[in-house]
Amino acid sequence: MSDLPRPDFARNMRLIGHSDQGGRADGLQIMVQRGHAYIAHPWSGGFSVLDVRDPTRPRPVLFVPAPPETWTIHLQAHEDLLLVVNARDLFADAAFADERVYYGRSVGDTIGTAGGGAARARSWTAGVTIYDIAVPDAPRQIGFFPIEGIGAHRVWYVGGRYAYVSALIDGFTDYILVIVDLANPTKPVEAGRFWIPGMNRAAGETPSWPENRRYALHHALVADNIAYGCWRDGGLTIVDVADPSAPKLVTHRNWSPPYGGGTHSPLPLHDRGLLVVADEAVLDHEEDGRKHTWIFDIREPSNPVSISTLPTPDEADYVAKEGHFGPHNLHENRPGSFVSSTLIFATYQNAGIRAFDISDPYRPRETGAFVPAGPTRMVDRRPGRPAVIQSTDVFVDAAGLLYAIDYNAGLSIIEYGG
Repeated sequence: MSDLPRPDFARNMRLIGHSDQGGRADGLQIMVQRGHAYIAHPWSGGFSVLDVRDPTRPRPVLFVPAPPETWTIHLQAHEDLLLVVNARDLFADAAFADERVYYGRSVGDTIGTAGGGAARARSWTAGVTIYDIAVPDAPRQIGFFPIEGIGAHRVWYVGGRYAYVSALIDGFTDYILVIVDLANPTKPVEAGRFWIPGMNRAAGETPSWPENRRYALHHALVADNIAYGCWRDGGLTIVDVADPSAPKLVTHRNWSPPYGGGTHSPLPLHDRGLLVVADEAVLDHEEDGRKHTWIFDIREPSNPVSISTLPTPDEADYVAKEGHFGPHNLHENRPGSFVSSTLIFATYQNAGIRAFDISDPYRPRETGAFVPAGPTRMVDRRPGRPAVIQSTDVFVDAAGLLYAIDYNAGLSIIEYGG
């Protein structure tokens, strides 16, 4: 289609559809189900539903605004349920105008909630909103899981009784794992929680890590009752959650230092005894160091061994390019989506979307790349952010189409060459 934006770079991938998401071109997480895309906005304050049954002509059909002063930046869709996080909009807070503050120390300490009390009267909504999406383009709220604190950051839910939530609760230094019982989705309740010792300041715990390191659960993926948690500068935890009321640590690994932290996205491949883990690049020009996507051998869960890293994009000087360069999210092999234990899809921020073949996990190779055109309009309201692509998330549907979103540049629907 001649009216599609021309990508900055493409290899073995082709753009077939694009949308500015109804004028709200910002996105942080995307789910595609039953021919509809659910996109969480970091700046526009809410989430959108797009009809993508014709992937060459994605059509916005609904925008659901967030409550006042509230982030709804991540979501999960499975069968008839949609779970949307609610948390204080931290990027609207002047204290976090400099990214180094947000990524460089405990959020609870920065805003004064780690000691056990809220820094000020809560004017935002904190928790997880639960919608019925039996009618895909008409989400209907049926439940809410409240959190006494800043709120939820991200959720893992692929059906069944439990959802796994990263939550910042008053009294903790930063986000921890909270397991939510959805036996009755109209009345969700907490089943259990897990944190790294030192995070529960209200209980008298003292962090063992330096003040300029951020130990915070970004999110955990769960497979076969094992939760793989990424804790930013706190590294990786493998936790047995067979008893949700009493999660048990199997092992904790942290490669920061010497590496730069930011451990962000896990992807267990249990059929092969492998785990893929991406460290997020959080500062421009690799100021936080070169970030990698690691492959671990987890045949012995108590002793994960790093055996390789995915290749770093190098067809252009992405370090010199404005914005963040490096890993962010991984396609997560969700039920009903494209599932593979040898083909990995990932976002690399200013280097766009990448595909990797890990048939030989010791020698992974890149097999496709797509760097979308830069934004025509900035939605990111933070001062001084550059107008370049910052690909944030990618979802691959069962037919193999890629749905990629960006901080400012809308939805790209991409065909992979295989």
